[in-house]
Amino acid sequence: MEEKLYTASQFQLIWWRFRKHRLAVFGGIVLVIIYLMAIFADFLAPYHPNAHDAKHIYAPPQKIRFVGEDGFSLRPFVYGYEMKVDPRTFRRVYTEDRSKVYPLQFLVRGHEYKLLGLIPTDIHLFGTEEGPVFLFGTDRMGRDVLSRILHGARISTSIGLVGVFLSLLIGIIVGGISGYCGGVVDNVVQRIIEFLVSIPTLPLWMGLSAALPPNWPPVRIYFGMTIILSLVGWTGLARVVRSKFLSLREEDFVLAARLVGAGRSRIIMRHMVPCS
Repeated sequence: MEEKLYTASQFQLIWWRFRKHRLAVFGGIVLVIIYLMAIFADFLAPYHPNAHDAKHIYAPPQKIRFVGEDGFSLRPFVYGYEMKVDPRTFRRVYTEDRSKVYPLQFLVRGHEYKLLGLIPTDIHLFGTEEGPVFLFGTDRMGRDVLSRILHGARISTSIGLVGVFLSLLIGIIVGGISGYCGGVVDNVVQRIIEFLVSIPTLPLWMGLSAALPPNWPPVRIYFGMTIILSLVGWTGLARVVRSKFLSLREEDFVLAARLVGAGRSRIIMRHMVPCS
């Protein structure tokens, strides 16, 4: 085992340490599941995210059941809705209609879509032949909440991933250059960081919302604001990387890399970044 530690690469050491952290492994598994659900949202969602059902506005979630009036059933099912209007508040009140039993079926046909944006198909993971199936209920326009959450996860996860990646990349590069070079470069970078940190967040959001083109769709505006804010949110990471580089640049392996003729970019990205 000791021989493996001496010959292992930085990524192998990181992976071994990651596997020992149970909470990190659990969080990684949850994150992978969320991204897979976002990628295959069309297949998992029983309805189109913008499909309306005027008969079931603000319908409550349906429970998946295995035990009904006729006893236990191997096939899961849901009960239908019975809707009444409250004469005082004019609100729709939904109750279970146990006379309407809708068995859940898997790999059913529904609206057409392109799997992974390439393969046209109309197969969905689950659904019913007759009647609605709203496991998370519906919104004020009768749209299935579960389908909208699955499709909305694509925007949330992709934008978050892009924003974090840009902040991470800029923070490592700028912080590494600042800590490795020192002197005038370090002073200039730190003054820029202090200026960016001093900008209040709320006025920045308001200014960005006014500066972006008004004819852009909401998703593009949200994506643009996230990217711009990620270009400002790298300051904290850059300071952490700088402080780490200030101590690492005096280590023996950095001096050895200089003596063999390695350039600054190779020393920073190949030797110092993995250690930090």
